[in-house]
Amino acid sequence: MSLPEVYVVDGARSPFLKSRNAPGPFAAADLAVAAGNALLARQPFRPDELDEVILGCAAPSADEANIGRIAALRMGCGDRVPGWTVMRNCASGMQALDSAVANIQRGRADLVLAGGVDALSRAHLLFSDAMVRWLSQWYAAKTLGQRAALVARFRPSMLVPVIGLIKGLTDPVIGLNMGQTAENLATRFAIGRTQMDFYAMRSHQRTARAQDEGGLSEIAPLTDREGRVYGADDGVRRDSSVPALARLRPVFDRAQGRVTAGNSSQVTDGACWLLLASARAVDKYRLQPLGRIVDSEWAALDPAQMGLGPVHAATPILTRHGLGLNDLDAWEINEAFATQVIACIEAWKSEDYCRSQLGLSHALGALDERRLNVDGGAIAIGHPVGASGARIVLHLLQVLKRRGGGRGMAAICIGGGQGGAMLVETA
Repeated sequence: MSLPEVYVVDGARSPFLKSRNAPGPFAAADLAVAAGNALLARQPFRPDELDEVILGCAAPSADEANIGRIAALRMGCGDRVPGWTVMRNCASGMQALDSAVANIQRGRADLVLAGGVDALSRAHLLFSDAMVRWLSQWYAAKTLGQRAALVARFRPSMLVPVIGLIKGLTDPVIGLNMGQTAENLATRFAIGRTQMDFYAMRSHQRTARAQDEGGLSEIAPLTDREGRVYGADDGVRRDSSVPALARLRPVFDRAQGRVTAGNSSQVTDGACWLLLASARAVDKYRLQPLGRIVDSEWAALDPAQMGLGPVHAATPILTRHGLGLNDLDAWEINEAFATQVIACIEAWKSEDYCRSQLGLSHALGALDERRLNVDGGAIAIGHPVGASGARIVLHLLQVLKRRGGGRGMAAICIGGGQGGAMLVETA
């Protein structure tokens, strides 16, 4: 028995704003509400007619617990529309979409707002355990003598903050941060520094061209409290070049590494929403869908090789539908690192990898890079972890629409050794 169709009616995202070593102008909930309001304002139904709101977020602030419900209430969805939050690291936004699809297919919902958000510039700075223990004793002290003794034991080094973002991007099971796993892939597939830097430069060039040609029409501008308008992704380097990138030093393996800040995704703030609907809701509100979500897959692999997650998630979908890599009209693979995307391409070309790791009888071949990330990716646009999985699905549909229709795959690697993928087609 075939499952009911799930349509993507519309979508919108905020500009992705690069972190500049200080809290950005918008909290995560602010970003989600602004993008959601822009999307809902152009719909023929009221916000309180939604069946639910699902929001992916990897690093919510302490005052944004269950940020999905906070956003739903602030967007005017009313008390009766449930709002909830999902977390699957880099694929949190894609997980929100997948959860919405499941609920629509089961008949639990007809109209769902789903997406993702993160404000990584506001990631927590934490006290060390030593400082927390000292403070605990300080507040428990009852006499001046006890406090005097604590003052004598205090050391300024206790005040050195623990950077929450670094802890969050480090796998606690294998003890490697995400950049180190990217270095693993560079070694495994013999990917050179110049190859990475060229890929990064091309990402910036493609995004700059998309900005100039109106290819990022899904962006809803933001305005801060001082009236400043943020209308575009602000991490794009139009002057990017291989010689300039070559001057940057490796970050994760300073002696022999190849992964730099220039060929990695940017630390970013941003939000993205998609409006998903059943056929019944499409008919009821006379909606004009962008397309539909055809299939999805989640996969897991060695956390030390996590960047290959897109290969492990997308390949089963291709197999189920009898598709080759270039039978699809467009691909979006989130650019966590240049070397990570290149490694995915190399894995599909490798007879050994396809046989031993994917269980295939042969290599899938070379993905036509003219179909891949045609408007650049996270290296130029940024990677607000909770939002990226939703962004690549929305933008993929926009690319297909302007090209006259077709099918496409959005795929993303996930910290902890996972991958997610979605097959979409235009309506």
